[in-house]
Amino acid sequence: MSPRRRPGSKFETIKLDPGLRRGDNLHEIRTQSFNTEPAMPFGSPTLTAILLLIASNVFMTFAWYAHLKNLNDKPWWIAALVSWGIALFEYLLQVPANRIGFTTMNLGQLKILQEVITLAVFVPFAVLYMNEPLKWNYLWAGLCLMGAVYFTFKA
Repeated sequence: MSPRRRPGSKFETIKLDPGLRRGDNLHEIRTQSFNTEPAMPFGSPTLTAILLLIASNVFMTFAWYAHLKNLNDKPWWIAALVSWGIALFEYLLQVPANRIGFTTMNLGQLKILQEVITLAVFVPFAVLYMNEPLKWNYLWAGLCLMGAVYFTFKA
């Protein structure tokens, strides 16, 4: 049989004992687990996913908001084309990050993690790059997200 993928688990191949015959007890099926995933550049799949999501979020934040500062005097369609070009690099990181992350997290956990990373990237971008004042709202939003993380990752 070919490997089967189960969300949140490793790949498995089920091998039947050649000595089994029709009607034998199914508990006698022997399984062999093995990891068919490629080696992760940062050790664990979760850490690799987090680092790729951080990098992808930096690109996406620039794609969404940097044109407000840098291309404010240009027509909107030029800003859109530039943003699409930047977003391409975001997708080249985000798609593998989500695929890798989905091997160790469920979809809800992956989404909440993405939102926390978004805020963690956005606040420094807004303050340092866009020269926005640091506001208490960022802290309160971060605390709300930490509550969401707690409830989403709670076993």
